[in-house]
Amino acid sequence: MGFLEGRAALVTGAGLGIGNGIARELAKEGARVAIHYGGSQQGAKDAVADIIAAGGEAFSVQGDLREVAACERIVDAALQAFGGLDILVNNAGVTRAQSIEATTEALYDEMFDLNMKAYFFCARRAMPALRASGRGAIINVSSVHGGGGFPDHVAYAATKGAIVAFTRTLAVEVASDGVRVNCIAPGLIEVPRYFDNPSYTTEFGGTKVPIGRVGYPDDIGPVAAFLAGDGARFVTGQTLYVDGGTNAKMGLDFASEAR
Repeated sequence: MGFLEGRAALVTGAGLGIGNGIARELAKEGARVAIHYGGSQQGAKDAVADIIAAGGEAFSVQGDLREVAACERIVDAALQAFGGLDILVNNAGVTRAQSIEATTEALYDEMFDLNMKAYFFCARRAMPALRASGRGAIINVSSVHGGGGFPDHVAYAATKGAIVAFTRTLAVEVASDGVRVNCIAPGLIEVPRYFDNPSYTTEFGGTKVPIGRVGYPDDIGPVAAFLAGDGARFVTGQTLYVDGGTNAKMGLDFASEAR
């Protein structure tokens, strides 16, 4: 029996990558899981099938979370299926690498609507159920980009920094209602889109991470499960970098000579 036995969870953007890893880990620890996906239907179906085959309970639901109505609909689907909600993982997002000059209004809106607005309105819809749970937990997925600069990620980084501020402030607002709100900021977590860049290799990625390897979705899942569970019952308003030391490392190339 896992430490999340009997709890109900909704994970957005769980058709692949980090969200998929989180959904599978929550199910492994006993949670019933609603798996939202935008376009990755097969990944969502595979995760549902694997969870059910392992004796768990899961279903998938599709929606374009740039639309508030879709945010409300997927939360309602989880509530209807499970009769309540204990865990909301806001993970759905999009990355677009562009300089500030190349970032159009449409591109900016796409990132903010999915990376931030969707988090806000999913949380708003879920809040009554999370309050009623008595052990409600929201886990927002940000990024190392929310805490450090990197070229051609101005709008994307702004969305991820906004998620950190959203986490901190919402945590204070709902703490007295028994709802905890925390944030995970992943670093280089290898997902399929990395290989869209023909120059990227797993080995090269590992040279950029202090711990010496890239991360994987199953490095994030256990952290999300911990934050959702009673082991983190006194943890709220926090951003936890899960990045192999990336955020901790001084970025100056001459740092070793400057000690």
